[in-house]
Amino acid sequence: MRIIYTIGIYLYALGIRMAALFGHAKARQMVEGWKHWPEQVAKLSHERPTAWFHAASLGEFEQARPVLEAYRLRHPESQVLVTFFSPSGYEVRKNYAQADAVCYLPMDTPRNVRRFLDAVHPDMVFFVKYEFWYNYLNALRNRGTMTYIFSAIFRPEQYFFQWYGGWFLRQIGFSFQHLFVQNEESLQLLKSHGINHCSIAGDTRFDRVHQIAQAAEKDAVAERFLAGHEGPVLVAGSTWPPDEELLAETLAQQPTLKAIIAPHMIGEEHLQQIERTFPGSARYSRFPSHTGDTRILIIDNIGLLSKLYRYATVAYIGGGFGVGIHNILEAVTFGKPVFFGPNYRKFQEAHDIIARGGGWSVGPTVAAARPTFGARLAELLDNPSALQRATEACRQYMQQNLGSTDKILNTIEK
Repeated sequence: MRIIYTIGIYLYALGIRMAALFGHAKARQMVEGWKHWPEQVAKLSHERPTAWFHAASLGEFEQARPVLEAYRLRHPESQVLVTFFSPSGYEVRKNYAQADAVCYLPMDTPRNVRRFLDAVHPDMVFFVKYEFWYNYLNALRNRGTMTYIFSAIFRPEQYFFQWYGGWFLRQIGFSFQHLFVQNEESLQLLKSHGINHCSIAGDTRFDRVHQIAQAAEKDAVAERFLAGHEGPVLVAGSTWPPDEELLAETLAQQPTLKAIIAPHMIGEEHLQQIERTFPGSARYSRFPSHTGDTRILIIDNIGLLSKLYRYATVAYIGGGFGVGIHNILEAVTFGKPVFFGPNYRKFQEAHDIIARGGGWSVGPTVAAARPTFGARLAELLDNPSALQRATEACRQYMQQNLGSTDKILNTIEK
């Protein structure tokens, strides 16, 4: 089975290289990044212990950050290597100050694995959530390297729980000193397959978004936009066109509601489309020093969304009419009730916040969502006690789920 897996990796790498040749931007970045990992890891000293953190992309990196940064504080003698699989992580965090070196992870072929581990000599390795690179895991096990995974989620439909996945599941069981999972379902699923060196530590994203919220500064443009406005505010984050279509119709029914919309894509073509969808809106980068009659502020740059949720009365999280919702915790950590589309099944926090009365899915389609979203939003905005209950549900949910970082590090350090 390992031979078949490795052949698959070679074919996957070939596919990425072919895509790069035909101009695919992300593929080209990956191929270029693979060339330069040796010069990055050369920054590491073999005289100091090395902790290696691997994240697939930016989202997983944000899950890793609380553990990484707490580890550095507890172990100042260690150096830290961060690797990424995806350009969405590397290109944003390649200059991350808390890491001694940052690079792309070479593809999981035996030769690459041997070269990489010989160059890095990691003393401790942390994978995040879904990262199972079997040649790396096998080599780390053979070298006796302490290897962990945290914020992991396991579901019965995953391939390593199918009839053909036994080999993959055994590698998971053999390779990690401990598996830190997010929920009871994951824990029981692993134990039912004989993997007992696991425990519930929760999701480190709670610690991360809490850190961000605590450190968030006020935003001068948002405050100018909202100056003198005493009515409710909706902040919509990471929206896609179906979300924006729904929001436009709903906002038309709520004349006292102001909105801040942060689209997932901020290319000029999409921004112009949003301006057509929301006539009279203003872009963040062009916003004047007075509010005028503008009801809708469009965020046209990156990195602001997490601090803008503080201004919300309620929040709408995009992506749910596509492959899946974006991060709801950035809003929930400020105690903001959240709405989102139907595709949230793989997001435990969405199920949790619905069960607690702090969030709602708006409907199976945009057409079906129009009356549902409008009615539920009106119910919250017109009923202060209902809004307060939803707000308190979000705050309690966050408070109950903080502390994952300490659970992980305390277990490792015993």
